[in-house]
Amino acid sequence: MLSLAACSAGGLGASRDNPYAPAVDPRGEAVDGLIVGHRLMEAGQYDLALKNFTRAAGEHGLTGEVLVALGSANLALGRLNQSEELLRRAVKAEPDWPEAWNNLGVVLMERRKIPEASEIFKRAYALDNGESDAIRDNLRLALEKVENSLYDNVNEQDYKLVRRGSSQYLIRRVPG
Repeated sequence: MLSLAACSAGGLGASRDNPYAPAVDPRGEAVDGLIVGHRLMEAGQYDLALKNFTRAAGEHGLTGEVLVALGSANLALGRLNQSEELLRRAVKAEPDWPEAWNNLGVVLMERRKIPEASEIFKRAYALDNGESDAIRDNLRLALEKVENSLYDNVNEQDYKLVRRGSSQYLIRRVPG
């Protein structure tokens, strides 16, 4: 006796127990890559966030917001050169955006460019009118480093990345 197995094309009668992903609906709308990327940053999934921010760059172009997002993801991945370059482009694109200046300052702190970082944080703080606790804290840390060059407790400092909206990202330096 010969038994044959047929492959079903699925459709409306497809089983809910099917182990395969559903087909793509070409009429469906994708969620904005910036939104997905920010959620992934909050979850600590920096590689995936970077991919979504890159997708957002394809959708929106290299706007200031996209550049900051790309720079922040690269910073979280420890790619300081790429991050600094992207954030410098972001502050040129949106010179009045305090969060972009703050995040550039964080990169400069990580790269031990303390005097420049403190100036960047001062600019961010002034643009923000002192309203952001994260920017104020970053400025305070940078000024402490400038004033006391013997202060070398960098491995225990927390630098805060901020983004437009309600969420903040905290980048912790890993000892050693």
